[in-house]
Amino acid sequence: MVNKKFILNADDFGMSKAFNRAVLDGYHNGFLTSASLCANGKAFNAAVNEIIPECPNLGIGVHLNIIEGRSLTRAPMLTNKRGKFNNGFLKILLMSNNREYLNQIEFEFRTQIETVMNYTKVDHIDSHVHTHAIPNLFKITAKLAKEYNIPYIRTQHEEMYFVPSIKKHLNFKYPPNILKILLLNHFTRINKNIVAEYGLKTNDYLLGVGYTGLMDSMTVEFGLKILEGDCTAEALIHPCHYATSNNNQHYNEFLITQNKALKDKISRLGFEITNYKKEYALQ
Repeated sequence: MVNKKFILNADDFGMSKAFNRAVLDGYHNGFLTSASLCANGKAFNAAVNEIIPECPNLGIGVHLNIIEGRSLTRAPMLTNKRGKFNNGFLKILLMSNNREYLNQIEFEFRTQIETVMNYTKVDHIDSHVHTHAIPNLFKITAKLAKEYNIPYIRTQHEEMYFVPSIKKHLNFKYPPNILKILLLNHFTRINKNIVAEYGLKTNDYLLGVGYTGLMDSMTVEFGLKILEGDCTAEALIHPCHYATSNNNQHYNEFLITQNKALKDKISRLGFEITNYKKEYALQ
């Protein structure tokens, strides 16, 4: 019997109250099963005090963030004079062999993990803009996951697939996303050895890289259609509860959580909708 698992995860939980509300509604009125919490998010306190208590079976992860917002440790090599992160993915990659730089990242990661764990149990770790996928940062993340008994760590292998929509491909977002897939798939081949070394668990596939900024129900459906055999597939979304001129895409991603027809299609494709919290409890 084929054992296929699907996890719909909301990244950026705690970034704003609109993101928090999307998690709450996605959990109660849709099929959102998991969320990754930013310890430095502007709505972190609201997330842990108002949303998580209302979602007892929601899987919670730490969404490590050294890209956006304020550092919890004011790490000088990662921030400006106001303590706000000012390093992009490329700079972090280029600096990822610098020992002092890595020490400051480890201290920031540790502080963010402990901040989240002070309020709730954690079953997985991932990161904002996939920074933890950089192999030397992944080693730090795996070490901390083992130390804090966090069983799952996200890897980013995504199979190439295409949805039948010209608009999804003829735009300025899609071509760079292909380069992201190639880079992150390369990192994943390295990082899965680190997962094994530390005795951790990870997803087999990720949906949400190739169609970053373009995710909707169609991209989830067609991404799952190509996956065969035993596997755990995670789809990452950034849902926001309402649409504006600035966040219409995030609202589209919220609508994924509400799509009952998509939920039925996922089940017909043989996937059990679950989360890391439940899977770890079953071990």
